[in-house]
Amino acid sequence: MTTPLADTHAHLNDEQFAVDWQEVVREAAAAGVSQIVIPGSDLVTSRRAIVQAQQYPGLFAAVGVHPHEASSYDQETRLSLSELAANEKVVAIGEIGLDYYYNFSPRETQLAVFRDQMALASEKGLPVIIHNREAHADTLEILKEFQGVVRGVLHCFSGSPELAAECVKLGYYIGIGGTVTFKNAKKPVEVARAVPLESILLETDSPYLAPVPYRGRRNEPKFVPAILTKLASIKGISEPELREQVNQNVAELFGIYTYNQ
Repeated sequence: MTTPLADTHAHLNDEQFAVDWQEVVREAAAAGVSQIVIPGSDLVTSRRAIVQAQQYPGLFAAVGVHPHEASSYDQETRLSLSELAANEKVVAIGEIGLDYYYNFSPRETQLAVFRDQMALASEKGLPVIIHNREAHADTLEILKEFQGVVRGVLHCFSGSPELAAECVKLGYYIGIGGTVTFKNAKKPVEVARAVPLESILLETDSPYLAPVPYRGRRNEPKFVPAILTKLASIKGISEPELREQVNQNVAELFGIYTYNQ
C-alpha cells in the first residue's frame, strides 16, 4: 500500500472552493493526499480554516494575517488570533510574512505585523508558515531575530539556492510546489536540487500555480503527486524514498502523521 501524502499549503478557504471544497477533499484522498493544511490570510479565512478542519480528521488549520492584509492588523486582531491558535486543529501561525511585490500594505506595517505574529508563534509554541515575495533580506533578518525560538516553512519558496541554505541553517523548511514543474523553472529547480531532503515540504498553494500537466486549471491538493514525481526526478531518488522523507518532515514540523491513516 502506498503511503499517503500531505499538502502543506492549500487555500480551501478561498472563494474559488466555496461550492465544492468537500468534493476537493474527497478527490485528494482518492489521489493519496490525505492530510491538508489550510492557511488563513485574515481573521475571516483563519476561522473558516478551523471550521473546515473540524469536519475531517486529515484537515488542519493555520491562523494568521497575510502581509497583504497587514494594515487591518491591531491588538484586537492579535488577541483573536491567540484565541484561535488554541484550537486543537491549529498546527501553525500563518500565512504571515512580507510581500514587496504588491505592497498592498506599507512596508513598515508589514514588518511590524510580521514580527508581532512571529512573537505570537513563540508564545504559542507553534511553527510559522511564511510568505516572502521580493523581500528576501528583511525576511531573513526577522528569521534571525527569532532564531532558536520559532521554526517553520518558507512556503512557495521564490528565492535563490543561497537564501534557501541560509533559511535551512536557521531550522526552516522549504516549501516546494507546482512551480518546480514549469517549463522555464530554472531557479525553482536549482533550489529543489540544493535543499536537503530533510528540509523539504510539498505543497500546492491551491487554487494557484497548478503543476504541469494541469497548467491553466484550478490547482487542487490532488495534484501533489505530480510535484512529488518531478522532485524525485530532480533529486535522483525513488518516489517511495522521497515520499517517506517528506512525510517525516511533515510530522516533525506540524505533528501531522500521514502513516496508517
